[in-house]
Amino acid sequence: MERMIDLRSDTVTRPTPEMRKAMFEAEVGDDVLREDPTVNRLERLGADMLGREASILVPSGTFGNQLALFSLCDRRDEVILSETSHIVQHEAGAASVISGTHLRTVMPENGYLLWNEIEPRIRKAEDVHFPRTGCIALENALSNGDVQPLEAAEEISKKAGKWNVPVHLDGARIFNAAAALGVRPEKIACHADTVMFCLSKGLAAPVGSLLAGDREVIGKARYLRKVMGGGMRQAGIIAAAGIVALEKMTRRIHEDHVHAKKLCEALSRFDDIQVDPDKTRINMVFVGFTGDNSCEKEEHFVRLLKGKGILTYSPKYGGIRLVTHNDVTPEDLKYIISVLPEIMEKVSHL
Repeated sequence: MERMIDLRSDTVTRPTPEMRKAMFEAEVGDDVLREDPTVNRLERLGADMLGREASILVPSGTFGNQLALFSLCDRRDEVILSETSHIVQHEAGAASVISGTHLRTVMPENGYLLWNEIEPRIRKAEDVHFPRTGCIALENALSNGDVQPLEAAEEISKKAGKWNVPVHLDGARIFNAAAALGVRPEKIACHADTVMFCLSKGLAAPVGSLLAGDREVIGKARYLRKVMGGGMRQAGIIAAAGIVALEKMTRRIHEDHVHAKKLCEALSRFDDIQVDPDKTRINMVFVGFTGDNSCEKEEHFVRLLKGKGILTYSPKYGGIRLVTHNDVTPEDLKYIISVLPEIMEKVSHL
């Protein structure tokens, strides 16, 4: 089968040869009994890299986010979060099923939440008519390819603490955010009570995420992970790839950002295309088209890319997302850029 260059997501990466070797050789035990040495090592490593006391391995980012809400909130509590967040848009309404929480969404003006958008929505008094504010859920990096400034997260953390409202961070791509902000990941994680991050988004592990926090909340999460059916047994085979992801792949993630910026620059040369270089902070480029038939152009653009061996998802929410990752090589990028003039010539005739 002819190889396709896959720009759909950084979840499509294949485990590296080093990961496959580590998985094959992994020392394993029963993780539910806390006897898997490779899982234990991964969880210590993940917690240390985020400056937290503990972490727990879960199957996916959705699982980790929902486990956080389940651990921080009581049933019927309210969660304040962005309308565009992954928890709202891409987790199948799981909060209503698992934690029984109500999602109170905010459409942030700048793409990321600010305290002045959150504060009016906090339930400050007990009232028979109101749910309790159970937590605030933030996201960094953001789903639009941008990042939340540290100052904004710090203000939310401090002022939420005055109302005894915990903060959860969906840090699925926290290492991308750290690279974009030029800080270590713990500088982002320190502004949240719990942090979820993925090993399979951008870091090339085949499966798995970690939820980190203090020992008490992660101890509760370990019990609730079992409730959710996430008690895995010889999970060291998974964890071994995660260790490689954290020790090795986090060091090269900035390369994906460089590739995304080069792709953004190449796309910006075409009059029909709308891209925002200022929002290309991580490994994502969002592409739109001008004109009354912009939707038709977007669909045609995707089809023409596929005809050249380049995959991306169909237009969604008024645009196309192109994602660079470990499996998109510098040679791949050169090829993509080289075929853009031919593709755009055809698109412009619509």
